[in-house]
Amino acid sequence: MDIRHLQYVHEIVRLNSFTKAAQALHITQPTISKAIKNLEAELNVELFTRDGKQVKLTDAGQAISHYAVPILHLFDQLQGELKDLTYLNKGSIRIGLPPMAGANFFPSVIKKFQEQYEGITIKMIEDGANKIQEFVEDGSIDVGVVLSPIQEELFDSFLLVKDELKVIVPLTHKLASQQQIELIELKNERFILFNSDFTLHDRIITACRSVGFEAQIVYESSQWDFIGEMVGAELGIAMLPDTICQLLNPEKVKAIPLFNPSIPWQLMMVWRKEGYLSLAAREWIRFTKDIFVE
Repeated sequence: MDIRHLQYVHEIVRLNSFTKAAQALHITQPTISKAIKNLEAELNVELFTRDGKQVKLTDAGQAISHYAVPILHLFDQLQGELKDLTYLNKGSIRIGLPPMAGANFFPSVIKKFQEQYEGITIKMIEDGANKIQEFVEDGSIDVGVVLSPIQEELFDSFLLVKDELKVIVPLTHKLASQQQIELIELKNERFILFNSDFTLHDRIITACRSVGFEAQIVYESSQWDFIGEMVGAELGIAMLPDTICQLLNPEKVKAIPLFNPSIPWQLMMVWRKEGYLSLAAREWIRFTKDIFVE
């Protein structure tokens, strides 16, 4: 038995005629009669009896007809939902964004996407890039924004933003007058970092070690604007991407290029190589790639 058989039984009962049912279904009368006979043979029961021109259901036929209506209704709903999903009239996407990326690069992108696909719900998770990568890997979210480099054997990706870190110092700091700062010059400074859920936390520590000193970490935070305010309050120095530095208060802090070495900050959109990716998520990837990739 398949859905086609239920449709045939339902139409025969509704129209009280094999011939009219065949016409309504745009098939021939012999086709519908053969299908019913095959179904009766499969189930080893008789579904219809004829009383003159009247078509009557047997007990078995009544049982099938009783269940056919809700099943066909659910099937129509399923077809409608699949159509909506296919044409992106509905669906949902789970997106992971680090605070800096979420606040500065994606509000306008999300707005444009929602204007084009009003029925798609976007569920956003905001966390550090390390956590976002874990969430993508375990399937908790569909796509995420993380820092390069990534595990290429696990993720597909494309580049969103290419930037470098600058040193953030209070205006009163002894290094504030310099045009650039060598990393070793920060050897005796008090560092304000993102917490360990953020890739930049370990990246800055590793860079300091590479030139021979251990970063003295005095504060950690998950918010770039709070980090900027703490630097402005002369609680320490920090490192933030140039894009973010432009949003800081120039009356409190100064952003100075870092060299020897510079520290790259490259945002990547990532999703799993393996596993199911919804139509909505695939469209989000295509949509954002068209915006960010020239």
